[in-house]
Amino acid sequence: MSNGAREDVSLDRIFLRDIRVEAVVGIWEWERRIRQTVSIDLEFATDVRKAAESDSVDGALDYKRVAKRLIEYVGNSEFHLVESLAEAIAGVVIGEFGVNWVQVSVAKPGAVEGSREVGVIITRTADD
Repeated sequence: MSNGAREDVSLDRIFLRDIRVEAVVGIWEWERRIRQTVSIDLEFATDVRKAAESDSVDGALDYKRVAKRLIEYVGNSEFHLVESLAEAIAGVVIGEFGVNWVQVSVAKPGAVEGSREVGVIITRTADD
């Protein structure tokens, strides 16, 4: 391909924005005793042609199932760093849903005074 795109990663993307979950995440002792809201954005590559051609959910990646799985996973997790949480989320999406590429954003609203939210954005592939 002359445009620099990887041939093994579909250019079709599904996104989920602002999945909010209460979780234990933080480095301070007080943060380990409470649940804080984390906001998750996902974007992942999948081939949507089969679903689009049939106009049927058969052959489509079930993004509702992805969201429910992540809500369960994150809600039961206890991480010190949003970086570690983002890595784990990427692993779940790639490992359990068979996508080749995922971008994960994890933010903690109100974590830093004067900022609406802080967080991390990572991109991972099945080859990572």
